[in-house]
Amino acid sequence: MAFSFLHHLECPRCHASYDPDAQAHLCTCGSPLLVRYDLEAASKQLNKQELQRREPSLWRYHELLPVRSPENVVTLGEGMTPLIPLKRLGAQLEIPNLYVKDEGVIPTGSFKARGAAVGVSRAKELGVKTLAMPTNGNAGGAWATYAARAGIEAVIVMPEGAPTITRNECAINGARLFLVNGLINDAGAIVGRGVKAHGWYEASTLKEPYRIEGKKTMGYELAEQFAWDVPDVILYPTGGGVGIIGIYKALRELQQMGWIGERLPRLVAVQATGCAPIVQAWQEGKPDSQLWPNSRTIAFGINVPKALGDFLVLEAVRNTDGCAIAISDEELLQAQSRLAATEGLFVCPEGAATLAAAEQLRASGWIKADEHVVLLNTGTGLKYPDTVQVEVPLLQPQDELPVA
Repeated sequence: MAFSFLHHLECPRCHASYDPDAQAHLCTCGSPLLVRYDLEAASKQLNKQELQRREPSLWRYHELLPVRSPENVVTLGEGMTPLIPLKRLGAQLEIPNLYVKDEGVIPTGSFKARGAAVGVSRAKELGVKTLAMPTNGNAGGAWATYAARAGIEAVIVMPEGAPTITRNECAINGARLFLVNGLINDAGAIVGRGVKAHGWYEASTLKEPYRIEGKKTMGYELAEQFAWDVPDVILYPTGGGVGIIGIYKALRELQQMGWIGERLPRLVAVQATGCAPIVQAWQEGKPDSQLWPNSRTIAFGINVPKALGDFLVLEAVRNTDGCAIAISDEELLQAQSRLAATEGLFVCPEGAATLAAAEQLRASGWIKADEHVVLLNTGTGLKYPDTVQVEVPLLQPQDELPVA
């Protein structure tokens, strides 16, 4: 019984093939590499009934993940996050079948734990001693956490304006943490120079092939949670775009195994108006994006002026008849408050942007009333306390509570 049906690494642009058991990063043509599996063999060993007997974590899909030996799995129980129906908001928006897949309950409080769990596990299997990466916050916190559990040193560089909580998360997990007076692209350049100088393993977004494999398990879980009859629309907050690329990859793999039919969900890339390179490229019909100048948004996780995998994001959106849409900071903060007050969900600002996007797409008729629509909340709002500003009345010990 094989634990993984990992077969090879492949360039999605020039289709060059690489040895999966050697440390690999980008293709010689500059493209990210994707992991390929022997799906025919995997489908003979794994079946839907077998899944029901397994633990409720992303490792339930281990045959379709790149870690060859269970001894190298580094885990904190990540995965199988809840799919929560939004009955009240759905009625208000005239989308009665509206759901949130809530990644805020996962270890480290964000979906980044998925990529970190699989990426660090594979790095451990490949003998990595030190990894380095730039981050806008949550990815660094997750990779620092899992690296600590694996006994791997982590070097993390993040913009000075990144959330304080994620900065502290990296530090307390023992990472060598550095701040840069700039954006994530500037942090990436510094990491690149460090990797070249010191021979560290680069764990930057899509510069190693395994983070996407952890993220893709959101797609497996959604298919399973919908009883292998996929939803009509999935809205995803898009910065580096690994999650939406991963979900698309997962659904295509399930198609090849015969586990789902020909219909795929329409994938929606949601960005902020202050940083919307994917939206602009989609609107202009271009295969990749241009660097977004002076990018700025309160949704720090999607403040990515130029994503390495932008062409893969655009491919996923176009191949599923999806779209890309930009939401203002004001709109996403209103959506964040609305989700909390109406449904009891304190989501991150990036996740809240998907609600605002769904409302606009429903109003335009792009989303139909009878469709099953999933919002991907990528993290807990508790990691973004500065997005909530409230003035609370101060009572004296002798005061009575006023009537509302």
